[in-house]
Amino acid sequence: MKLQLDEWQKEILDTKGNIALRSGRQVGKSTVVAIKAAEYAFKHRNKVVMVVASVERQAQLLFEKILAYMIDNHKSSILMGKDRPTKSLMKLKNGSRIYSLPTGLSGHGIRGYTVDLLIVDEAAFVPEAVFDAITPMLAITRGDVWLLSTPFGRQGYFYNAFSKKSYSKFHISGEDCPRADPEYLKEQKQTMSKVVYAQEVLGEFIDELMQYFPTELIEKCMTVDPQKPPKPKGRTYLGADIARLGADETIICSIANNSLRNAVMFDMSILMHSTIPQTYRMIKHKDQLYDYRKLYIDTGGVGGGVYDLLIEDYQTRRKAESIDNAKKSLDHEDKHRIRLFKEDLYANLLSLMQNGRIALFRSPEVLQSLKSVQYEYSDGGRVRIFGNYTHIAEALIRAAWGLKDKSLNIWVR
Repeated sequence: MKLQLDEWQKEILDTKGNIALRSGRQVGKSTVVAIKAAEYAFKHRNKVVMVVASVERQAQLLFEKILAYMIDNHKSSILMGKDRPTKSLMKLKNGSRIYSLPTGLSGHGIRGYTVDLLIVDEAAFVPEAVFDAITPMLAITRGDVWLLSTPFGRQGYFYNAFSKKSYSKFHISGEDCPRADPEYLKEQKQTMSKVVYAQEVLGEFIDELMQYFPTELIEKCMTVDPQKPPKPKGRTYLGADIARLGADETIICSIANNSLRNAVMFDMSILMHSTIPQTYRMIKHKDQLYDYRKLYIDTGGVGGGVYDLLIEDYQTRRKAESIDNAKKSLDHEDKHRIRLFKEDLYANLLSLMQNGRIALFRSPEVLQSLKSVQYEYSDGGRVRIFGNYTHIAEALIRAAWGLKDKSLNIWVR
């Protein structure tokens, strides 16, 4: 079936050279870039196309769209057999190759490649140091760079690209997208503040929004090698952010209070498209391994189903607690509640980080998630916290709450 492209998408397909594309979410930027990348590789012999993003999953999503387009339109040009496509590489019969790789924290893992076309997805969230590492890949070929992202403040390589003459710039507002659902836009405008709506839907660079966890502070706290995590000592706590309907990532993080004043992150699982029973069984399995003092579960949306299974299970029922950014259950019979706002959870983790009391995994996923958390002050002076890649942050703030929670465990196993 032939895709019906918007006029701005057609213009991008016809544009040569470097491209910087910013937009609101769900306007079709990754779709048109996937088409353009696939056609480039198909029409040019012996070229290397590299798709990168800060974390592996983001790079793979765009790569999957490129592969899907190639299968639908140029299937016979794809090498198969022992050279068939993998999650990170597609080889064509004309000698061209398309890679998909995460940049990591520094870009070290992708150094050494010579590239004809570099595509950076969610470029606003790629660390500045990464661009110093990856742009030399184009030095010999004089290749092109395509940057696409939703905005994230007036800073960084992506923002600066819009002031460079070497880039063709595109700005696509969510309101300008002919496929946008008017009711959806109306709902977003009613629930978001003006500045958040301007960034997330209109694709504007905004000064008023601030980063909640400073990048320097995050990097200072990322001292734990996730490949060699420490054995947990002392009390252990689990925090889970359960994927909402339509989302695909469930995050489970574990923190150990290894002394009277310090805590360390020792485990993190990212579950893709996990069902309620699968998530429940994973949490129960981890509890068998680490014997958590508390299991803090985000019960918003489908997370309530996971929580229900946990409190029905003899092993976990006296440990599971519901934290849904609005209220907190103090016991498994749900008799006592206190008000617990999202700001309380985030402020607790920020305090632990500022006081050097918590050590986090040294991973691009942790960096991007914490870095993506933004805040603004409402008209009433209250802090409003939000973000686009906050799954890990949401799990971490729950696990870290164990160091703050002074409620007594009145249940005896």
